[in-house]
Amino acid sequence: MSAAQKTRPTLQNIADKIGITKMTVSRYLRDPNSVAKNTRAKIAKEIEATGYIQNRAPAMLSKSSSKAIGILLPSLSNQVFARFTQGIEEVTKAHGYETLIAHFGYSEIEEENKVASLLSYQVDGLILTETSHTKRTLQMIRTAGIPVVEAMELPQTPIDMAVGLDHQAAAYKVVTQMLNSGKKQIAYFGARLDSRTKLRMQGYTQAVEAQGHKPIYVLTEEHSSFSIGASLLEQALKQYTNLDGAFCTNDDIAVGIMIAAQQKGIQVPKQLSLVGNNALDIGTVMSPALTSIDSPRYEIGRKSAELIINALADDRSEQKVFDLGYSISAGSSL
Repeated sequence: MSAAQKTRPTLQNIADKIGITKMTVSRYLRDPNSVAKNTRAKIAKEIEATGYIQNRAPAMLSKSSSKAIGILLPSLSNQVFARFTQGIEEVTKAHGYETLIAHFGYSEIEEENKVASLLSYQVDGLILTETSHTKRTLQMIRTAGIPVVEAMELPQTPIDMAVGLDHQAAAYKVVTQMLNSGKKQIAYFGARLDSRTKLRMQGYTQAVEAQGHKPIYVLTEEHSSFSIGASLLEQALKQYTNLDGAFCTNDDIAVGIMIAAQQKGIQVPKQLSLVGNNALDIGTVMSPALTSIDSPRYEIGRKSAELIINALADDRSEQKVFDLGYSISAGSSL
């Protein structure tokens, strides 16, 4: 054991310095308002002075609980998941729960490893951001017996509960609008090829085939970026000289396409209609402003956390799947 570990302050150290019982300090840590105001101030001052770190391991072992919710995120570079996580933490913080975040890079195997890790810390609930899982992941979740929310999509048979939107329907609607505006050769630009990219591709395909057109797919397994958008446009224009529309799996690719198109002298939307997904802030400052499918990510996070917290309080909803809808941003690139 290192010297630093030996000198780590304990509850008893804090109590002895103030002249109170260890139980009082413990009660303060659970709920500061349960301790008298003057004592509360003394404890807070001593904790700050000593840099005291709470040890939750004994409580976790005795209660098989961590007062923490595990969150599985597929990407740390995608802004989409920042707002989603903020929505979760607004709820968890208000109810005294911490969040443990794990990143799995859109990999089912890595998700399995991270679920195993989070469950080893006795998390009280899990919020997942994919709906396809390995057999072992599903078995571990069943064994853990904790509430689980699959967020961002609407699976027909969720593990437990689900909160999201219909990506396929949203894609169908906006691509139909593009076709109705007179566009005839619209391509779908996708990256990562994760489940939501595939759902949007299905909606796109249904829309173009419904009006007698042939689907055009411009895809990469690389992660999304502005430069990827530009390179995908270059690739598409070489093969489809009459391309007049681009429906993109996200705004990163759409913005990259818009910049590249304008550099080539292609007018948006007159010559190239352009729609993205997620309605990120950058789209609002583009010229023209980017039209995009706006998903309620913050609200999805909030609802997911509320369902977990309610389930932990034995107040489960009979409804298992929650569709929070979408909107089309008021851009002018369509």
